[in-house]
Amino acid sequence: MLKPARHSRIREILDETGQVTVAQLNAWFLVSEATIRRDLDEMDRMGLLRRTHGGAVRIDDTEPPIILRQTEQATEKERIGQRAAQLVTDDQTVFLGSGTTVQAMLPHLMERRGLTVITNSLPIINAFVGRETELIVIGGYFRDSELSMVGHIAEEAINELRADLAFMGMRGIDPDRGFTSDYLPEALTDRAILRVASRRVVLADHSKFGRVGAVYLAPVTAAEVIITDDGLDPTLATTLQEKGIELILT
Repeated sequence: MLKPARHSRIREILDETGQVTVAQLNAWFLVSEATIRRDLDEMDRMGLLRRTHGGAVRIDDTEPPIILRQTEQATEKERIGQRAAQLVTDDQTVFLGSGTTVQAMLPHLMERRGLTVITNSLPIINAFVGRETELIVIGGYFRDSELSMVGHIAEEAINELRADLAFMGMRGIDPDRGFTSDYLPEALTDRAILRVASRRVVLADHSKFGRVGAVYLAPVTAAEVIITDDGLDPTLATTLQEKGIELILT
């Protein structure tokens, strides 16, 4: 079976079952496990599935690629981004993570003077190219669906740096089960981001709360500040504040 046909069949299997392992695909297609892994890696980069340890899961079970998320909760993200940018002052060093909500900060940061920006996000890199901003770019495995660098190389690079503030999006936020993700290499990178700054700020619209992903990232208290919109459930808001988190509603 040629690669396009395998890719098509893999998507059909995921539509039917939600998840699949490399061993199962190897048995069905009668090709090497190395070939199956390459197929899954390529489809992950294309945003057609989410790669997991030992297999893959259907894209519907996780978060859509960043391009498809740009119009989701756009008004809320704009308010969150504008409010987050107000925390940044001239001459600070800030880490800007990947994701559409963090990108909403960009129009409101361009007037800051003496800013140093550290980022693993390609859209954020492009936004600051040619501007009077010190730009530190994190390398690593390029994840097409998120337009960001993740994985071991990114984690090691981030561990060598320090920032005044770190701003990052989050896939899932639950007061009891913490911050979670759907993709292990990205979760490892996000853990490093949480260590890079003395003040950590999570940006997330209300739809991310109460959601629990497959990969545990950190307790919610790993962030000092969470900025969200006024659609957040008041009970969740109270619980987060009781944990000592500064909650900013926009």
